Amino acid sequence: MKIKCIITDDEPLARKGLREYIEDIDFLLLIGECENAMQLNSMLKDTQVDLLFLDIEMPRISGLDLLSSLQDPPKVIITSAYEQYALKGYEFDVADYLLKPISFERFLKAVNKIHDQMEKESKSEMDKYIFVKSDKQLKKISLKDILFVESLENYVILYTESSKEVIYVTLKHIAESLPPDVFLQVHRSYIINAEHVSAIEGNMLKIGTHKIPVARNLREKIYNFILNNRLI
Repeated sequence: MKIKCIITDDEPLARKGLREYIEDIDFLLLIGECENAMQLNSMLKDTQVDLLFLDIEMPRISGLDLLSSLQDPPKVIITSAYEQYALKGYEFDVADYLLKPISFERFLKAVNKIHDQMEKESKSEMDKYIFVKSDKQLKKISLKDILFVESLENYVILYTESSKEVIYVTLKHIAESLPPDVFLQVHRSYIINAEHVSAIEGNMLKIGTHKIPVARNLREKIYNFILNNRLI
């Protein structure tokens, strides 16, 4: 599992230090750097991120002010030279509060805690199940057993390793029932379980004995997700 991170700090040296720490830890992936909270606000509108390294005192709007405006923020580690904000930071349920200058040992402890939390959350999600109406029955399907879902006109076929379930619902309805950090819509007719992708061949994903096409406009996004999170 790769944890996608964004650094936000108005000090270039602080950003450089965090960048070097992140590069030394194999489960962290830096996907962006921001000089202020307004840049971060814009980036979050179209970028999926797991973890923010967020300074507090920045021009125009503070890190905490931005945090208070977010409806569903990712996990946050505050990085600040001022310990008086620590209590306020924890009111926003931040994962950790690192005082500058930040030692590598303290940084590693913080991100290891995040990694363990996300591993538990991911396993918990995949232990869940859905009920689907198929063959005049309500069948219980474990999320971890789903390989992919294929849309065919007014119904979908849900594939597992041992069965194919024909369900009279839309692909959109199925997508809303599946955790988006594991199940990806790769084509207008397909949703795949990224955990089961075994190979990439051109514009096709191999899942078991099946080959699933990837839409041209989604290819870069999907391949980056799979390569960054599942296969390396």
